[in-house]
Amino acid sequence: MSYKKYFALYIVFLVVIFLGCSAQDNKSKAQKYSKLRNRAPAVSGQFYPAIKSNLIKTLETLFSDAETLNNENVLAIISPHAGYIFSGGVAASSFNQVNPDKVYENVFVIASSHTAHYNGASLYSVGNYETPMGEVKVNLELVNKLINENDFFSYVPQSHVSEHSLEVQLPFLQYHLKNDFKLVPIVIGTQSKNECQKMADVLKIYFNENNLFVISSDFSHYPAYEEANKWDKLTADAILLNKPDEFLKAINDKQDDHVKNLATRACGWSSVLTLLYITENLPDINYSHILYKNSGDTDFGDKSRVVGYNSIVISKSNTHESGYFHLTDQDKKDLLEIARNTVNTYIGSGIIPDLEENYSDILNTHCGAFVTLNKNHKLRGCIGRFTADQPLYEVVQQMAVASSTQDSRFEPVKKSELEDIEIEISVLTPMIKINSIDEIQLGKHGIYISKGYRTGTFLPQVATETGWSLEEFLGHCARDKAGIGWDGWKDADIFIYEAVVFSEDEIN
Repeated sequence: MSYKKYFALYIVFLVVIFLGCSAQDNKSKAQKYSKLRNRAPAVSGQFYPAIKSNLIKTLETLFSDAETLNNENVLAIISPHAGYIFSGGVAASSFNQVNPDKVYENVFVIASSHTAHYNGASLYSVGNYETPMGEVKVNLELVNKLINENDFFSYVPQSHVSEHSLEVQLPFLQYHLKNDFKLVPIVIGTQSKNECQKMADVLKIYFNENNLFVISSDFSHYPAYEEANKWDKLTADAILLNKPDEFLKAINDKQDDHVKNLATRACGWSSVLTLLYITENLPDINYSHILYKNSGDTDFGDKSRVVGYNSIVISKSNTHESGYFHLTDQDKKDLLEIARNTVNTYIGSGIIPDLEENYSDILNTHCGAFVTLNKNHKLRGCIGRFTADQPLYEVVQQMAVASSTQDSRFEPVKKSELEDIEIEISVLTPMIKINSIDEIQLGKHGIYISKGYRTGTFLPQVATETGWSLEEFLGHCARDKAGIGWDGWKDADIFIYEAVVFSEDEIN
């Protein structure tokens, strides 16, 4: 098919889409079907070539011209979803940041509906997706789990029938990734930021090195070329801050009201917002801008009315990877002094002391930590957090206050006890989902068990201190911490992490 014919069909399709938009209220929860039915390609031959050989040739060209790989540990990308002749180069630059040899369990493609509005998001739960390049397997078990356990996830058949924003991402995945993966197809129908927050809270547990998130969104719609360049940069800059409120502030900026023909700053704003809610408080998350173009940069675009496209990649730094994250003796001493001074001052006077803020780069890293108080070798308080949007030294100070006064298992520490209290700090690495409990090394790995809304964790040192076997370690965590019963871990999601553990006894 010639590009001119391809372009003409694309314009016709857009007209049909905009004229055919209607609200949809019908939702159905996950259900068992006697016969699964695949979702056939709806926009092949319009947004991208319908013949496999032509599609492969198009993708070869797009990737050969794409921005080269310059990111490691990619967890997510933001990619446009217009016709390939318009946005394909920018999309290929996003996907080209992903290591094609990496093995992903799942690829979550999150798109915003252009054709229907409904609560939450719709997950395709009745079959697989198809493109001219073949079948894309859907993780039906995970999809149905998400639907059955969350009111804001459902299967809305109409939302997938003609929606292009998810479909156009799939050939890029099929072409670029060398290993098999399972798809989690999510089409957001809500206009509520609160529902986006709820969806993010559930999806966050899957946001790790085992999975890839693809966020589908174009940017400004229909302003003139120069205006698009200006406003799309402002929108992208807000995303790069990794702060949902800043993004919302940007796309709702009243100053753009005067821009002629501007219909939206980002058609997939709800998908982008959900991603930002996922990543906002995670440690070592880096947003990087890769490429910007708009339809006016192509041979087929009209510069008086354009659509903007940004390529953005989200990656995790290596700071916490085993063997890399290193606290010096001085770092450990500084953290213990912060915790000790904070506990003594707060218990004595109710005042949280000011910090010097001239600590090492590693103590300024955003990561989780637990502060444990022991008295006469018995636990007296322990509170922490896995992630943080603050420097490590601030997290340790806050957890020192919490562990001494807010642990519900104990009365607040009294001033008379301070001399008998010993402080231990655990600095945490990111969580990684495991496929087999054989991956757990007692004494090295902490565990985090998640089943529905129930979660529980044990730090690595718990196994050493108790002498528990692996099954006891899991059983106690499932029953005593997550509240899902002794055997509840057997059908729960299990994550491992490591901790750099040190105490006043060993440092002093």
